[in-house]
Amino acid sequence: MSGLASPPQVRRAAPAAGVTPGTSQGQPRPRRIALLPTAALVLGALYCLLPIAWVLVASTKSGADLFSTFTFLPGDGLGDNLADLAAYRDGLYWRWMTNSVFYAGLGAVLSTIVSALAGYALAVYRFRGRETFFNLILTGVLMPPVILAIPQYLLMAEADLTDTYLSVLLPLILSPYGVYLGRIYAEAAIPMELVEAGRMDGAGEWRIFRRIALPMMSPGLVTIFLFQFVAIWNNFLLPFIMLGDDEKFPMTVGLFTLLKQGAGQPALYTLVVTGALLAIVPLIALFLVIQRFWSLDLLSGAVKS
Repeated sequence: MSGLASPPQVRRAAPAAGVTPGTSQGQPRPRRIALLPTAALVLGALYCLLPIAWVLVASTKSGADLFSTFTFLPGDGLGDNLADLAAYRDGLYWRWMTNSVFYAGLGAVLSTIVSALAGYALAVYRFRGRETFFNLILTGVLMPPVILAIPQYLLMAEADLTDTYLSVLLPLILSPYGVYLGRIYAEAAIPMELVEAGRMDGAGEWRIFRRIALPMMSPGLVTIFLFQFVAIWNNFLLPFIMLGDDEKFPMTVGLFTLLKQGAGQPALYTLVVTGALLAIVPLIALFLVIQRFWSLDLLSGAVKS
């Protein structure tokens, strides 16, 4: 008995050049723009940029024009406002600016160092109570700063540190969110094989952290520094409670005192608006500088195996 004949196999023609196999030939379909998400992003951008535009325009107006002209109609008093702001109480505004740079810069650096050490330790080492300790730190992320302000003030008062620079710096060194980011980034960026190889080569734990872990964590640490700098720069409640000498005030508290005095002296409102405009400049410069490190990290990640 002869076997069943196999059906003839049909040879399919190869797809034309430039056509993906399994797809119909012809012109590619135009990409549709998601109108709703785009509109939501545009509205969000306008919502964020509108106050900045108002500050920019209002800082060009004199005290008489600030409340009597159209909101977004520019004036010609920016130079006078800057001169009046610089001359206010022999340049007290620049003292506030220097204090803000000091608090935000040093506080962000110290907080980044602590976050790097704590995050690396929680990611690399295994010890009893590690997860419990980490969960306790995370409770600080969920706790509003308003709740901690009064206890922190009482602790500083017991140590006789109120109305000092340390009373503002010390509570800012430990950032629960920074420790969280440090651990997450260390677990993702540091292969344990490299740590073990360093130990086998005789390197100490501190040297492994400095030579191996720290360069790999640098993009994440830049992000932590940026978050901490912006948070401390915009911080109002803690220095408002801790400080009594206006020469130690940061920008936020100093402008608030000017705003309160403006109720009796309306001319001070222009100084407040002009000071708020100048307070944005360091943050914009910081973002432009740090953006370079993020770009370098993306480029380096594109060639990693």
